[in-house]
Amino acid sequence: MNEKTLDVADYVERTAQLLDLSIAPEYLPGVIDNMTRIAAIATLVTEFELPEDLEAAPVFEP
Repeated sequence: MNEKTLDVADYVERTAQLLDLSIAPEYLPGVIDNMTRIAAIATLVTEFELPEDLEAAPVFEP
């Protein structure tokens, strides 16, 4: 699998533009920092390998 790098600043700016969402310039660095942290956490989840024979439980029982 090819490793792709994400330009978080570009992603935030383009997504805000697509959503017609204005982000005040003073908040943009914080939004970019938070999105960087979110991406790092998401990587932990998406790279966690599950066994091939894993099946979802039909009923949730805590």
